[in-house]
Amino acid sequence: MAQRQCRELKGCRIGTAGWAIPARVRDRFPEGGTALERYARRLPAAEINSTFSRSHRRQTYERWEAAVPEKFRFSVKVPKSITHDRRLSDVDILLDRFLEEVAPLGTKLGPLLVQLPPSLAFDGSVLRNFLECLRRRVSGPLVCEPRHKSWFSGDAPQILRDYDVARVAADPAVVPEAALPAGSNAVAYYRLHGAPRMYYSEYGGAYARELASRLACAGVSETWCIFDNTASGSATADALALHDVVVQK
Repeated sequence: MAQRQCRELKGCRIGTAGWAIPARVRDRFPEGGTALERYARRLPAAEINSTFSRSHRRQTYERWEAAVPEKFRFSVKVPKSITHDRRLSDVDILLDRFLEEVAPLGTKLGPLLVQLPPSLAFDGSVLRNFLECLRRRVSGPLVCEPRHKSWFSGDAPQILRDYDVARVAADPAVVPEAALPAGSNAVAYYRLHGAPRMYYSEYGGAYARELASRLACAGVSETWCIFDNTASGSATADALALHDVVVQK
């Protein structure tokens, strides 16, 4: 693969899964307003994970949209009814319902995240049919986080490219290729779950500096980095550390 060009990272969207503000970093956020309002004055993006397991009312999305600045963006996780229960097949009605729900986010809607179950092996026909179905409805950025090793070789990367879908660069990675962004040439999306202990371990400042250099060489127009190590509150500290490194570059 050709060496990708490094670039400035001023527009990198850094955030966490959700927008909790743990007590340990509370003094690093502005005072006043809801947790989301305070979070959004400090970080430029957040990933809505709760959509994976339940629906939200239209008014909820309207409230979230109104709480954040114009340049803030939400990525939104696709429901498990689509990814895990139906396993990407026969999902037209479910997709329509989900997309209608998130529509009030308007221009603040960023990528839709399709996280697949670890047991779901790659099937080219199923994937193409699903992405055809999804692309008929969505022209914006799509990202996919496969977690079965069969997705990282063969035809899978090319099919994602064909539909302009970014493959998540994940940590921990199920195979070495899973740590690298692939697919879309427009978007790179990093999801960092915590290592060595998933959802708990903090990455720290040295990792933030090394990660900032990697993000700068992603070679795409839009880069996202979402910390999902939220169980111990580490995600917010890590997002702030990375954000501060990027701003200072």
